[in-house]
Amino acid sequence: MNPAARRHCLPLSALLLSPLAVMAEPAPTALPAVQVQAARVPGIEPFALPASQDTVWIDASRAGTGAQLSEALAGVPGLLARDRQNFAQDTQLSIRGFGARSTFGVRGVRVLIDGVPATMPDGQGQLSHASLLGAERIEVLRGPFSALYGNSSGGVLQVWSAQGQTGDPWRLRLNAGADNTLSVGAQLKGAGHGLDYNIAANHFRTDGWRDHSRARRESLTARIGGDLGGGRLELLLNALEAPDAQDPLGLTRAQVAADPREATAVAHQYNTRKSVRQQQAGLRWTRETGAQRWQLMGYAGQRAVTQYLPIPPAAQANPLHAGGVIDLEGGYGGLDARWGWHGDFAGRPLDLVAGISADRQRQHRTGYENFIGSALGVRGRLRRDQIDVVQNVDQFAQAWWQWSPRWSLLAGLRHSTVRFESDDRFVTDRNPDDSGHRRYQATTPVAGVSFEASPQWRLHAAVGRGFETPTFNELGYRADGQAGLALDLAAARSRNLEIGSKWHAQDGTQLDISLFRADTDDELAVASNTGGRSTYRNIGRTRRQGVELQYRQPLAEQLELQLAWTWLQAQVRSPYLTANTLVAAGSRLPGVPRQQAFARLQWSPTDWQWALEASASTDTVVNDVATARAPGFALLHLEGGRRWTLPGGELRAFARVENVLDQAYIGSVIVNDGNGRFYEPGPGRRANVGLQWSWR
Repeated sequence: MNPAARRHCLPLSALLLSPLAVMAEPAPTALPAVQVQAARVPGIEPFALPASQDTVWIDASRAGTGAQLSEALAGVPGLLARDRQNFAQDTQLSIRGFGARSTFGVRGVRVLIDGVPATMPDGQGQLSHASLLGAERIEVLRGPFSALYGNSSGGVLQVWSAQGQTGDPWRLRLNAGADNTLSVGAQLKGAGHGLDYNIAANHFRTDGWRDHSRARRESLTARIGGDLGGGRLELLLNALEAPDAQDPLGLTRAQVAADPREATAVAHQYNTRKSVRQQQAGLRWTRETGAQRWQLMGYAGQRAVTQYLPIPPAAQANPLHAGGVIDLEGGYGGLDARWGWHGDFAGRPLDLVAGISADRQRQHRTGYENFIGSALGVRGRLRRDQIDVVQNVDQFAQAWWQWSPRWSLLAGLRHSTVRFESDDRFVTDRNPDDSGHRRYQATTPVAGVSFEASPQWRLHAAVGRGFETPTFNELGYRADGQAGLALDLAAARSRNLEIGSKWHAQDGTQLDISLFRADTDDELAVASNTGGRSTYRNIGRTRRQGVELQYRQPLAEQLELQLAWTWLQAQVRSPYLTANTLVAAGSRLPGVPRQQAFARLQWSPTDWQWALEASASTDTVVNDVATARAPGFALLHLEGGRRWTLPGGELRAFARVENVLDQAYIGSVIVNDGNGRFYEPGPGRRANVGLQWSWR
């Protein structure tokens, strides 16, 4: 790892915060940035577009630690965000079943933070550097139009920070809870001296609900903007330091029954843990001149990861083994240029968007033995040394046309080229050269129509194609056990269909229903998971189809009900063999519950806020052959808060009790774990309390 990264990650916050202390004088209200986005049309609400899009607004008065995005995403239909109670691994995220196979990080779903990709060109993404403290909203796009975002777009999740405005409050927030959990954060937001700013810094630590799950995170996000060259320039900064997050690993069914809080014995034996450091910066310039819109963005970052795995020395006797310590360090960056135009065609409104994007990641991957003699969980001999480079160049276009007062068309096209190249620097007599390269290409069209049945009611239909390349981790080993990369893996390609209805009444009542189907060819799945190494292969055809429902109903002036429900059938359509066992057509895809539901009743009388939440899920198959599954569950949560307006500002106190009925359940699963440790138990009843002080 780069020692300089350790020195510069957190002092960056002091550098940014110091000049803002003088920004107290009033300034003109900052104009909102012009965004040129796929599946969005300026001046047209998402309600009127033929796509399933949801926006989750991040309420400053919310209860909770704010440590993970999963806290805010429970009410989005079609989306599954599981808190793994393991900060060495990322939130388990899937949309309509895409991404469910991931045992770490995020795959199959495109993630962006303030427009900067958090998904690398190969499709591997992470959420750990996203901050709820500085966020204004989270946008979730599901269905065919996700393909306009490129490779691995089974769905799209975007986190957006608020643009600072004159008079915005500054705030300090503290939250404490069970398992010695503490979260302390500060947000400075406002405008002055020709600049607007939103800077959030947060410290989080916990001993963890399970044994051997202690973690600490320091994070910083900043969005600073101002006028330049007849447009608007924004600086986007992000830093994360998460040292030595302990990994308790999964448990077998018997271990869960004996003690769901325990860590697997080898987790202690090898001191399994993971450290992450990341710093990135981006610049975005936008300009609107008459009917035209321009957006240019560039970004660059550095990321380093070290992970200690519980692989026994005997497994590493294989000369082709990469060892039990993973050390990754490298840089990434990209450019994105977009042009938009709004006018008329045949006397009817027309909006056009076209652009090009290029992204690149260069990663130095090394592997070491995790033992020296009889000492385990330490860095030993070098076993892997390679340079991995993946890059993409994409071109895209989108058109929206309202060809009649009640009908509109949204259509788009994206062409993607993704190149992988690996240069093996660890070549011996028993470990031959594993270098190689592979290129994937795809053109993904999408189109949809929307019909205005009434001012409050829209009907829509959409079709499209998508594709997903293997990630570098999935290319890392061949399924036949021979040397070299798995360059025979094909990209998965999908055909997507959706029809939907949206009812948004003036009194705030909202009812959205979507029916969808996604048929995939050359689905990627685990071929083997033994000896600390996973191999992958294409298994043929799969289908994901289902129904999503979302309902909001104001019951009184200060009382609101929110409901969300998903029914998802994800299954194999082509039989295949795994570990000499037949997986028949019709078998369920692992990691995907058939149904999930969410309900929230919120009451906000004057200075108080109360909420009752319920979440439920049916059982989840955990391996391809469906010999094991995690049972379904239903949980109840309660939260409350109060605010006081004081001469110097506003004070809020809040509390949340999760799993009020103290139910035993499996919170997340590790798909196809080779040791049968599929289960990550969820916590019993626990509470957290907090204070927030806001001032102007």
